[in-house]
Amino acid sequence: MRRRDFIQIVAGTAAGWPSAVRAQQPAKWRIGFLHPGLSTTMALRIASFREGLGSGSLREAADADIVVRAANEQPDKLPAMAVELVKQGVQAIFALAPAAVSAAREATSSVPIIAMDLESDPVANGWAASLAHPGGNVTGIFLDLPGFSAKTLQLLRETVPGIPKVAVLWHPASGSLQLESVRTAASALNVMLEVFEVSRPADFDGVFQAMAKSQATGVLMLSSPLFADNPRLLADLALRNRLPAINTFPDFAQNGGLIGYGPDLESLLKQAAVLTRKVLQGASVGDLPIERPTRFKLVANLKTASALGLTLPTSILLSADEVIE
Repeated sequence: MRRRDFIQIVAGTAAGWPSAVRAQQPAKWRIGFLHPGLSTTMALRIASFREGLGSGSLREAADADIVVRAANEQPDKLPAMAVELVKQGVQAIFALAPAAVSAAREATSSVPIIAMDLESDPVANGWAASLAHPGGNVTGIFLDLPGFSAKTLQLLRETVPGIPKVAVLWHPASGSLQLESVRTAASALNVMLEVFEVSRPADFDGVFQAMAKSQATGVLMLSSPLFADNPRLLADLALRNRLPAINTFPDFAQNGGLIGYGPDLESLLKQAAVLTRKVLQGASVGDLPIERPTRFKLVANLKTASALGLTLPTSILLSADEVIE
């Protein structure tokens, strides 16, 4: 065969490659990221999510298009945002918090939804048939551990011995499951509770003043994205009003709060991303068991304790994953 004929044959064959190669290449992953919180907090969370997705070792993950919709603490915007994500052709929706999961479910019954929800019972809410076999289009990570609220209240009680009355900071949009659980725990521990509701950061200042006037000697903040997005503001208000406080999110103590105890958010985002990757690689969302947080972190702030005139007990210091001096 002459060289010119060979080149023409190769060129003719190569002309047919692009469409064939494209047909063999997997579609680019397109993931919706639905969050009720502040858009300003998204960069670090998306970085953790990408890491869990496998961006360092998996080409599809590295190239994944993550379409972010953050409601900026206006949860009424979430339903329209969820519909928009579906219209944009996302292959999965990562929904953070109860309001986002509800909005995603209303928007689609076919697109897989991977939840990260620390405030709900997915079976009681009708989102899953069971934890082991969800059966629908929702799986993910849910806290809903009966002993968790009791543990946080016990930690506050250890920190402030003989505490007679605890103010509970509650965001109603997060649901009542935690509130019912902590009431049961308080009854068993013989601690009086008074519940204070907030719906936006503008409520915080007035509510903390009201908690101080209520003669509460400690504050327990129930889990909510509203509280996760504002750790420094909450820490400052607790200290200003001379209120020892515990928050579900460890970075509360890292930002000047007294005690933070709960799941590590970075780890949760990575854990949720692994579930998302499994779905995008072909696993049936209805067959993926619902998971629990795998790591809990206790952070204590000695500087804040000193400012409040408290001495943190040895039991807290020995149990803490991090002590801030």
